[in-house]
Amino acid sequence: AHAPTLPVADRGFQLGDGVFETLRVRRGVAIELDLHLRRLREGLAVLEIRLPWSDAEMAGAIAATVAINAPEDAAVRLTVSRGAPTARGLLPAGWHDLRATLVVQAWPHVGAAATLLERGVRAIVSTARRDPASPLAGVKTISRADHVWTKLEADRAGADDAITLTLDGHVAEATTANLALIIGDALRTPPLATGVLAGTTRDWLLAADGAAALGLNAAEAAFGVEELLGADEAILCSSVAGILPLVEVDGRPIGDGRPGARTRRLRDAREAWIVARSGG
Repeated sequence: AHAPTLPVADRGFQLGDGVFETLRVRRGVAIELDLHLRRLREGLAVLEIRLPWSDAEMAGAIAATVAINAPEDAAVRLTVSRGAPTARGLLPAGWHDLRATLVVQAWPHVGAAATLLERGVRAIVSTARRDPASPLAGVKTISRADHVWTKLEADRAGADDAITLTLDGHVAEATTANLALIIGDALRTPPLATGVLAGTTRDWLLAADGAAALGLNAAEAAFGVEELLGADEAILCSSVAGILPLVEVDGRPIGDGRPGARTRRLRDAREAWIVARSGG
């Protein structure tokens, strides 16, 4: 990571003009790589950034980077920016012809902190709001200052994370994770219309071999903070951290304020699914 250099003119550094993906690699198998690459390309298309590498070339770059940095179990980040123009400006002359910059990083996957699994995640409701009508809503751009700000807001409050609401007060997502609640045998996660990221673990929960396999009726549905607080259990989910119990919001408990049995079952099922995909 200390050897490559990035030009100071690179649009990712200057403007946050790019898209990224994070994913898990286990025993050399990049989990849900096709979904991550598809989402990467969809995000780049929104910004009209041309990616000159094929999926096979991207997979090869991931494999080579993992082999050197974290051969057993890795967390991988792909970052793509528009590149480094010679002129300044939001859309300088020749921007159509810029060659994109690709950075592949890999770290040993260490999993979620034991504290978060044992006591659960404590969150606040951020004062920031999500605009679902934004053309960049749901695009995983490298412009993350707003997410950093909400995480700082949580840190100042002594919380683990922050939950963002839409302009009309519906729950959207956490700083780096999707969110879902469980009431009875129903699992509900905010719809994409709330501007949330189409997370791959979120997709797994909604799929037939996800929450449904554990007897939960999974669906998309909008809900507010009071509905979240009234749930039996709630979870946060992402590709690298997996499924985590959300037990408190703004100092108020969800359920009995402790990680629930179905949350643990979902986390174990997701991990077993990953193990199966990586050859055991």
